[in-house]
Amino acid sequence: MGRRTTRSATDARAGQAGLPGPLAQDIHWAGERRTAIGVAFLLFTALFALDAGAGRFDPTRGALWTGLAVLLFAVLLPPRVSTRPGVLSARGLLVERSVRTDSLVSVRWSDGVAQRMILRDTDGGRVEIDPAVLIRNPAMWQRVDTDTRTSIQRGTLLCGATALRRLAARIDRETAQTVFKVSGLQ
Repeated sequence: MGRRTTRSATDARAGQAGLPGPLAQDIHWAGERRTAIGVAFLLFTALFALDAGAGRFDPTRGALWTGLAVLLFAVLLPPRVSTRPGVLSARGLLVERSVRTDSLVSVRWSDGVAQRMILRDTDGGRVEIDPAVLIRNPAMWQRVDTDTRTSIQRGTLLCGATALRRLAARIDRETAQTVFKVSGLQ
């Protein structure tokens, strides 16, 4: 059963299980998409203008610059993350991956240049997201937090409770700092 379909098997099972509910999406994704488009267009325009100014522009170079701009856009565009009761989905340009958050097996951190959180469920689903998405979207975090508590209660979450506590502490800390800043106490 492939995981590289537009609608994954986990999504199909979630729909069959009667898990409709409010959908929470990354409220900053549209801005990040606009930024990716803008940067790619800026690169294309700069390369096109340089070639035209030097008198070296031809269709082959135009196609090369277009391909380079499209590639940059594909690299910069973050996946669109959304949650609904029991399911977290991340949709990229070509692939949508989903994981059942109420039956997680593991939650791991991948520290590096870009911090990532990797979630796996009992059905074999795997989603990799930037934890900042959950930090800056309280509705998404609340849904994921509620569902991961269900995983812990069911005993399916074998690895990752510490990672989730660490994320919850970070979210609480940043929320408190925001409240203090808005109220003028900081």
